[in-house]
Amino acid sequence: MALFALPTSPDLRRDRPALPGDAAWWAFCAATALALGAFSSLGPHRVWGTAAALGYTAAAVLAARGRSPRTAGAVAVTGAVLLPLLVLLAVDRAQLEVDVVTRSAGLLLSEGTPYLERPTVPEDFNPYLPGMAAFGIPEAVAGPGPLTDPRLWMGAAFLGAFALALPAGARREAPRWLAACPLVALPLAVGGVDLPVAGLMCLGLARAGQGRAGRAGLALGVAAALKWTAWPAVPVALALLATAGGGDGRRGSRAALRCGLVALLTAAALVLPAALRDPGAFRTHVVDFPLGLTGAVSSAASPLPGQLLATQLPGGRTLALLLLGVSALLLAVSLLVRPPATGAAAAARLALGLLLAIAFMPATRFGYLVHPLVLAAWALARQPPAHPLRIRERVRDLVREPVRRRKQASR
Repeated sequence: MALFALPTSPDLRRDRPALPGDAAWWAFCAATALALGAFSSLGPHRVWGTAAALGYTAAAVLAARGRSPRTAGAVAVTGAVLLPLLVLLAVDRAQLEVDVVTRSAGLLLSEGTPYLERPTVPEDFNPYLPGMAAFGIPEAVAGPGPLTDPRLWMGAAFLGAFALALPAGARREAPRWLAACPLVALPLAVGGVDLPVAGLMCLGLARAGQGRAGRAGLALGVAAALKWTAWPAVPVALALLATAGGGDGRRGSRAALRCGLVALLTAAALVLPAALRDPGAFRTHVVDFPLGLTGAVSSAASPLPGQLLATQLPGGRTLALLLLGVSALLLAVSLLVRPPATGAAAAARLALGLLLAIAFMPATRFGYLVHPLVLAAWALARQPPAHPLRIRERVRDLVREPVRRRKQASR
């Protein structure tokens, strides 16, 4: 009779793809945090590196002594996120992005646009779309304080959107592991604008995979109003919806059209008022500056291929932009030739496309890799634990087939 039993909830959790959480993983995280704390020139990063290294080391010791992954993960999150965040809030220190978001919110409320008219130094530029200023509104209205800090609102938006994008049974383990991962824990503590964008992209793809075109368009439209990096998620979601009509091409096309219209209208409503207020400033901040077309040099200068080409080769910037365009073209062709059939497949396709874009952008940094990491982690967490179920179904069918044949013969 055990052959006929469906897998229980513990079976489902046990057979989900395993996330890293052993002593070796936490030791690697500790070494990464320690290296960043030792070699970074940024004060907030050094604070994070010291606190995170202690948290990861404690998690590694607990894992080596046989403590549960949940206990070790909680210790890692405490040391890598909560402790440095509290310290940095107490001393009023944050990454530059937090100051940019706060200033842009003040400008949006007073001038109608989050962009300075004549930026001169890199700190004057706001390379984000107008929607990002919303995270700075609490501080712009109520003044500086632990509860109005933009990084708290950005972190909450990310964790909330990511959790909503997951099945109900996976809303604890995956977010906990992701928050403890160094590439995510760092921006959660010091401030990072990429996290809410990544979370909303996951939520949009999740709703598209469920066939909820309007909700998918709303989530993706909000993400597209925050940063350019969210825009590639829209065509991926459209391709997913177009093929998810259960063989009904017209139904899939209508769903994709509805998603696209909602995304477009949402993004336009959040972006156009501020952009049209001063189109020149908008272009300077969010187009020219990220592409390295202004006199001020962006601080996003990690030694990735695009940045190395732009700085080390004559005409390298043009070559990097050409490679960036080719990557976008290849992603578009792949969506037409072989569109994704599930939300997880769509996330994997988008993660690959963003990874190529990050590699070839002339002004880039390692922190942008949080986008493909979050998408890949979400796709992994959504993988169905179907292996035991399929095996049991096949055995059940083999057992029932002779019985069915005997009944047919008796008739």
